[in-house]
Amino acid sequence: MIATASTPAALAAKAATTTIPIVFEIGTDPVKLGLITSLNRPGGNVTGVTNLSLEVTPKRLELLHELLPTVRVMALLVNPTEHANAETTIRDLEATAHGLGLELHVLNASTERDFDAVFAKLIQLRAGGLVIGASPFLVARQEQLAALAVRHAVPAVFEYREFVAAGGLMSYGGAITDAYRLAGGYAARVLKGEKPANLPVQQVTKVEFYINLKSAKALGITVPLPLSGRADELIE
Repeated sequence: MIATASTPAALAAKAATTTIPIVFEIGTDPVKLGLITSLNRPGGNVTGVTNLSLEVTPKRLELLHELLPTVRVMALLVNPTEHANAETTIRDLEATAHGLGLELHVLNASTERDFDAVFAKLIQLRAGGLVIGASPFLVARQEQLAALAVRHAVPAVFEYREFVAAGGLMSYGGAITDAYRLAGGYAARVLKGEKPANLPVQQVTKVEFYINLKSAKALGITVPLPLSGRADELIE
């Protein structure tokens, strides 16, 4: 059984069976979640791959601040039904915002019906930028969120390149292609008879940074050379 890009899916798979092998790919700490006993010795029927997702959300705020140094009001979007992710993200970003001297407003969306209200609230708050928190629900709708960000002229940053390719301003997150490749390799090894308990959890430490220069221009933003020089790709 393979559970990719979703903490709830991985937890549900583990709860469903103690015998069928499970390979996960997630962006959170599997030990803290209770999926495994340790990274080196997973134990039981579960192993997999982790990538940098939740841990680098504060960096997204730092990048947005670097791009928009005069903006003092920022917003964070989370899915409140994903309690662990939301609580960690809010705590970490509030600390980062405080350190940067920023005012941070937390907005919630757990259904697509919430999106219009979120962007209306952004305008009301006069938020100068939006950080979208790590969330399988939000990742599945990243192109829709990018379109809304473009429509409402909101500088926004999220996890993956697809968000930027769809018109979002920036993305910064773990190399998801590498994570899927490693997870696929583990799935193949399990199918050949290896036990998950004997396969240490692999960690993808590479992050990828993308900027949409066309969106930046439409927003009246000049991307400084030190920032654009660090990008893996500049999309035009």
